[in-house]
Amino acid sequence: SVIVPVHNSECWLEECLKSVWEQDFKGTMELSVFNDASKDSSAEIIEKWKIKLEDAGVPVIIGRNDSSQPRGVGFAKNQAVIQSSGTYLCFLDSDDVMMPQRVRLQHEAAIQHPNSIIGCQVRREPLESTERYTRWINNLTEEQLLTQVVFTSHGPTVIMPTWFCSREWFFHVGKFDEGGKGIPEDLLFFYKHIQKGGEVFRVNHCLLLYRYHPQAATHSVLEGTIWNHRVRFLEVRVLNSWTSFTIWNAGKQGKKLYRSLSPANRKKVTAFCDVDEKKITKGFYTYEESEERPKPKIPVCHFRDATPPFIICVKLDLTGGAFETNLNTLNLKEGMDYYHFN
Repeated sequence: SVIVPVHNSECWLEECLKSVWEQDFKGTMELSVFNDASKDSSAEIIEKWKIKLEDAGVPVIIGRNDSSQPRGVGFAKNQAVIQSSGTYLCFLDSDDVMMPQRVRLQHEAAIQHPNSIIGCQVRREPLESTERYTRWINNLTEEQLLTQVVFTSHGPTVIMPTWFCSREWFFHVGKFDEGGKGIPEDLLFFYKHIQKGGEVFRVNHCLLLYRYHPQAATHSVLEGTIWNHRVRFLEVRVLNSWTSFTIWNAGKQGKKLYRSLSPANRKKVTAFCDVDEKKITKGFYTYEESEERPKPKIPVCHFRDATPPFIICVKLDLTGGAFETNLNTLNLKEGMDYYHFN
């Protein structure tokens, strides 16, 4: 079942549904669309493609929310899944376009990896938008798909518009959050997926044209909301089992992470480390907002003098390779000696 939530998508819907029609998959396939209170001509475009797709042997199920207000992406996706019947679910955003081999290749991978969310590489449209993000999506190694799984600001390493999984596993994890606008429903689903022992796998082919535009639902989620979810998840998955650690970055991001931690995890921070001589010379960071007396003072040292494990709050791919080179000189293992949280 190809799962397409729709809300005012007339600009992109033609191309999106045409890409379903152009799939080279030889098995049985259906399209499940849920139209969430669209006010534009989305409904007419869906009806037109229903005729074409059904002529080509692809049944189309259409659900709709006819009220004046949309219920949100999580609700629309859940409804599209509930009304569908395929053994596997292929998620497709109404503003994206699949390559003809997407369903075939991801279906093959899903059979091999039954408890996984299967992703793929993407091409960004327009090409020059979010270059670092696109590089990150496409170049993560198999190990990094797990070690960077939800701790970096980009969210899941296998991004939502590329998701493909079995229906059985989807319901085992338990549907999307339906809180509506501002809820990162895919991130929350992904957390549950990982907590239930789910895995991630990426088909190393570019199978999706992934559009970037101001109307995208992603833009309605507040950065602070995602930050809080990420910090809690980092604590549960990593920090609660560590006895001590160093925060790599004595600047804004490192201090922000420190202040966001639970009191128990703040006590485990033995030092901040950095390369900035000014910060290192100052010698320590005082946590002024603390209720404790005396206020906690955390040492600041050079990264070479610091003790792993590290939580690294330095943005990747921004220092002309200087940070990456520094990290490599320490011969550490990602997922054991350090995690990226940036």
